Amino acid sequence: MSTADQTFVIVGAGLAGAKAAEALREEGFDGRIVLMGDETERPYDRPPLSKEYLQGKSEKEKIYVHPEGWYAGHDVDLQLNTRVTDIDLAAHEVTTESGDRVGYHKLLLATGSSPRRLTVPGHDLDGVLYLRQVAESEAIRKAFATAKRLAIIGAGWIGLETASAARAAGVEVTVLEMAELPLLGVLGRELAEIYAALHRGHGVDLRLGVEVAELIGTGNTVTAIRLADASVVEADAVVVGVGIIPNTRLAEAAGLSVDNGIVVDEHLVTTDPDVLAAGDVANAYYPFLTCHLRLEHWSAALNQGPVAAANMLGRPTSYDRVPYFFSDQYDMGMEYSGYVPTGEYDEVLFRGDVASNEFIAFWMGGGRVLAGMNVNVWDVTDSIQALVRSGARVDPAKLTDPDIPLEELRAAD
Repeated sequence: MSTADQTFVIVGAGLAGAKAAEALREEGFDGRIVLMGDETERPYDRPPLSKEYLQGKSEKEKIYVHPEGWYAGHDVDLQLNTRVTDIDLAAHEVTTESGDRVGYHKLLLATGSSPRRLTVPGHDLDGVLYLRQVAESEAIRKAFATAKRLAIIGAGWIGLETASAARAAGVEVTVLEMAELPLLGVLGRELAEIYAALHRGHGVDLRLGVEVAELIGTGNTVTAIRLADASVVEADAVVVGVGIIPNTRLAEAAGLSVDNGIVVDEHLVTTDPDVLAAGDVANAYYPFLTCHLRLEHWSAALNQGPVAAANMLGRPTSYDRVPYFFSDQYDMGMEYSGYVPTGEYDEVLFRGDVASNEFIAFWMGGGRVLAGMNVNVWDVTDSIQALVRSGARVDPAKLTDPDIPLEELRAAD
């Protein structure tokens, strides 16, 4: 069959889906591409929603993956405000909420994830905000202009970046976190303590080891949070950042393998050879790590989309990048490369000046670099990723010496 007679359907009009459509056209696919998304906005990047766009430092147009006319210009049938309700694997069809049935030869699921919702009493009060979509970022930015006191539930990346943006806007901020330190499960104690000090140093009331019992309101609007110890935190608005859940309902209902996301191999192919998955929703096998990972990061969506496209075209391509993410908080920018399961490292070694927030941290295991995070030190990501990928043992004295370029490190004796 000529590719001109084929239809490729992409469910999920986010970064992964948009980059897959782009790659299909760049690789010469001349068939029909249907890109379906349940939002009213065309595909956009999510990192600005908690960074530049939230702070009012960038125009809305800059968040989009492609200019407005790109989809029509590249003959991509972009169907916004379209919710897919069913996948029929045997018939090779998807069904939308309006009852339309669209056949496919290859299907890419890039359905992303949704914020985990609070279930405590008062969770549905006005002024309780989440951050995942453009409108939600705009609602939080509006709250910065009207609220004197903001409470943030959850000291993960979203919570801390929102705290940074709120402090820049002059809002009083209280962050509530169940763990004993922010980002403890992601970065470990050594770096978590640095982030705790960073936020406290910028005036954030960081309360750790606490549990939210109830949201209190006047009328239908939130005014305070009651904690499990009966203490009360007053707030004019509340932002909830307690994690996200992969949107796997479609895949599960269709009978695809689902386990903390849609399970795919190194080619991003599901248990059905004609269905692939990419982005937040994909629990992908990483050959060099020899394990499955579901990464909730911009880089995975950005890079998995084109890999999925190549495999849809019948060109076997592995997704085997070193995991990567970045964060900007106050004057502290960082990039993290690698993967370390919670607590599974021997020590953290530092290169540079930790006191001035200008350093590189290395998570070590068996004398090898498992991950590295450069903080306000730039143009070293490739070198860090090379160390991670090599799996080579390194000399700690050389690794921590800023005068020795990372590229020159040799295996330790």
